[in-house]
Amino acid sequence: MRLFLIGCAALLAAGCAAEADDSAIAPALELTGRVVDAASILSPAFEAETTAVLEQLESDTGVQLVVATTPDLQGYEINDYSLNLARSWGLGSKERDDGLLILVAPNERKVRIEVGRGLEASVKDEEAASIIQDGILPHFREGDFEAGLRAGVDGLMKEVTPYELKEAA
Repeated sequence: MRLFLIGCAALLAAGCAAEADDSAIAPALELTGRVVDAASILSPAFEAETTAVLEQLESDTGVQLVVATTPDLQGYEINDYSLNLARSWGLGSKERDDGLLILVAPNERKVRIEVGRGLEASVKDEEAASIIQDGILPHFREGDFEAGLRAGVDGLMKEVTPYELKEAA
């Protein structure tokens, strides 16, 4: 019986540790607007232009898209970091889970598009990968982060807008 109780306690401790590990990924970025340039790679003009585009997207569709850069991923994989960042910021409508995040870690040469579950029908994994591969990365390889992010925003808007406008009607 004593061994059984010790085993149960060990399993409980392991479960709590695993849960703590998931919540320990707390990105240090603060949501300051629709463009968060913590890596300091974007011009103020690009930030203003993109903010206006993203505000219009949200006004037209209700979809909240944020573009963020980070100097580093704090040792985490970009998929874990971006998911926890989107969750901690509460992107999108709570009811529809329709937030989008484009995250760039330029020093680690990583980029990811995080798609809320409510948008998975309109922005499938393959489409997000295509936007990155065909739209964002060619510009990044030339050192033009702004053109790459513009292509990413444009690509996501083409996927989201027709679906969301149809759903809203």
